[in-house]
Amino acid sequence: MIRVVLADDQELVRSGFAMILDAQDGIEVVGEAGDGAETVELVRALRPEVALLDVRMPRTDGLAAARTICAGTDTKVIMLTTFDSDDYVYDALYAGASGFLLKDVRRDDLVHAVRVVAAGESLLAPSVTRRLIADLTRNRPRNGPAAGLDVLTSRERETLLLLGRGLSNAEIATAMTLSEHTVKTHVSNTLTKLGLRDRVQAVIAAYETGLITPA
Repeated sequence: MIRVVLADDQELVRSGFAMILDAQDGIEVVGEAGDGAETVELVRALRPEVALLDVRMPRTDGLAAARTICAGTDTKVIMLTTFDSDDYVYDALYAGASGFLLKDVRRDDLVHAVRVVAAGESLLAPSVTRRLIADLTRNRPRNGPAAGLDVLTSRERETLLLLGRGLSNAEIATAMTLSEHTVKTHVSNTLTKLGLRDRVQAVIAAYETGLITPA
């Protein structure tokens, strides 16, 4: 069972998402919160697999809540946002968020996102996520989570490049003419060597180290 905590200061948004998720097999909404501080308390008490957090909430905002949750628990965080105004969601990636959803997300995409993140993956497939990262890293100093790429083998460096382009393990396997099992090993080793939490942070590292240059 995938247990979920929902956090949004708009009750209608929370209840709508809760109805959708509770109707799915294998997913249960175990708590709802209207601000970041309450969300952190719920997550610490309930230890859900996934927390959906609105970026903008009273008292403690979603960004601060995500940072606390990702640093102190194993709960995966998905941010609820609008890309045209919430530029600081970039910082949520560093905090450890596993991806983003637009507030007007489709029902199937919401369910898929929860399942994907609960399984340990990240929401990198939507092109809007890659555009967001590219746009926000364009004018940022290159001092991200990867201190340098010299610790990587040539295969791991290529893996990071393809991760930065948003490719799945299957697509990386095809591009590198390797088995998916071998690719998973390269991905794991790359994340470990660079001290990265997940594939989202790998994308950031690819841009911030200059391995990929925003077009």
